[in-house]
Amino acid sequence: MYNRIVLAVDGSENSLRATKEAVKLVSLTPGCQIDVISVADFSKSKSEILHTQGREELELKRRQKLAPVEEILKQGNIAYKLKILHGEPGPTIIDYANKEKVEMVIIGSRGLNALQEMVLGSVSHKVVKRVHCPVMIVK
Repeated sequence: MYNRIVLAVDGSENSLRATKEAVKLVSLTPGCQIDVISVADFSKSKSEILHTQGREELELKRRQKLAPVEEILKQGNIAYKLKILHGEPGPTIIDYANKEKVEMVIIGSRGLNALQEMVLGSVSHKVVKRVHCPVMIVK
């Protein structure tokens, strides 16, 4: 079915649901690898840096936020590699998926209402429009 999937996560409840769906999908496909990516958003990075003691503490906080995702993948016995990327989430996920030529992107939906999505645009909506492979959005 699929050999390489990108799972875009941020540690939220929506990304945990997306992780559970990814486990279901990958468990049906022996040998499938998941690239778990999390994007450290530039707009939030300044605040994170100001509230930490140093680079090591910042990286530790980011990894702790993703620990539940890793736990779900380990319980499902799924092969994965975790990457923390830097940038604006939508374009960074799109760029990674297109350059790495993955076969599917799985991402959680943040659940914006129609007005918020029209004004702000959602990361999942941006990804669906610009990535060159199928996208599964998990609500």
